Amino acid sequence: MSTATDQPVDQTTTAEEVDALAQTALSAFAVTSAASDTERAAWLRAIAAALDAAADELWALADEETHLGETRLRGEIARTTGQLRLFAAVVEDGAYLEAVVDHADPSAAPPKPDLRRLLVPLGPVAVYSASNFPFAFSVAGGDTASALAVGCPVIVKAHSGHPRLSRRTAEIVSGALSDAGAPEGTFALIEGRLAGVALIEHPAIAAAGFTGSVGGGRALFDRAAARPVPIPFYGELGSVNPVVVTAAADAARGSALAEGLAGSFQLGVGQFCTKPGIVFVPSGSSLEKELPAHVGTAGPVMLNAGIAAGFADAFDGVAAGAELIAGGTSEDVLAPAPRVLAVDAPTFAAHAEALGQEMFGPATLLVRYDDEQQLLTALAEVEGSLTATLHAEPDEQPSAVLASLTERAGRVLFGGWPTGVAVTWSQHHG
Repeated sequence: MSTATDQPVDQTTTAEEVDALAQTALSAFAVTSAASDTERAAWLRAIAAALDAAADELWALADEETHLGETRLRGEIARTTGQLRLFAAVVEDGAYLEAVVDHADPSAAPPKPDLRRLLVPLGPVAVYSASNFPFAFSVAGGDTASALAVGCPVIVKAHSGHPRLSRRTAEIVSGALSDAGAPEGTFALIEGRLAGVALIEHPAIAAAGFTGSVGGGRALFDRAAARPVPIPFYGELGSVNPVVVTAAADAARGSALAEGLAGSFQLGVGQFCTKPGIVFVPSGSSLEKELPAHVGTAGPVMLNAGIAAGFADAFDGVAAGAELIAGGTSEDVLAPAPRVLAVDAPTFAAHAEALGQEMFGPATLLVRYDDEQQLLTALAEVEGSLTATLHAEPDEQPSAVLASLTERAGRVLFGGWPTGVAVTWSQHHG
């Protein structure tokens, strides 16, 4: 029987402590917002170097709390430090400021003065860590890097799934910033749900970044919007990431598509925000016939007991209205067997609220369609997602399907699988 990480010792940050940290961050903002590009880039590179130097310690600590393994965690540390260095380069490039200069033109009607426009830092930022990426979307992840890059102090709310790692990472980040000359208050860590609520409601906080569940994200978004002075909320919430396989693509390469789907939805025990959770396939598809051979019988341990329980509840909700076509069973809720469910497109369209929910774990739902109209009707019931994927043949022009996918996803993939986020300028993740 597998075991999950024990519940951490309660180290909830008090409301008074949140207030003190926020006030210190606000004072630091006067310095960070005026710092030069060179200074801010140096801060980011100092954090990256410090995290790289501590990689041996950090991956081992992360594995104790998340069970993600050395290979995955070392790779994520490298990705995290790569993100920090990328943002340093972005700062030095300067294009992120979106600077526009309109020179004066007295002959215009009416006469035009000299006008300048550029983006400016907002103020201290609250960052809420993710559970499934303990480095790249956590204490020193992309939200933290982007805020520091533009001169905004950061207060991170640690995720309860990896508290000891969060504290150690925060120590390293704080030390690196101090050594690089950043002012006190540039970075801080808080813990506890109530502290997270107090943080987003604090008047010193000017923006928030969140990665996590729909429920948690909506709760924070609502509080950000309800403040006397509302603040922007940059949220990456749950996602089902619909995939469409055309009949022609299935006929041409159904077996390969089955293998690719199996690898994608089982990757990381299905705990990726970009996991393909709903896959639209033609009725009688080769993909469906070939898929069971690629589905494992037992999975490794999930991140923690709470996530495992959430997956079990979501799976049961979807399974109540669908057919199990692949996968085994497991008595260990912390290490669930990968499974594939299937339903026809009209049934999905009629019961999309239940069948279309996110199953954050090793499961996916196939939706069988008979024709394009059935497909489009069912697709219209899918909520917004991080990604959407289209598998079609080069001579096809499924414009209506593509338009539907584009309406409900921030990123559209062609011929690939969505698990994975590149660290580059053109990558959209939201």
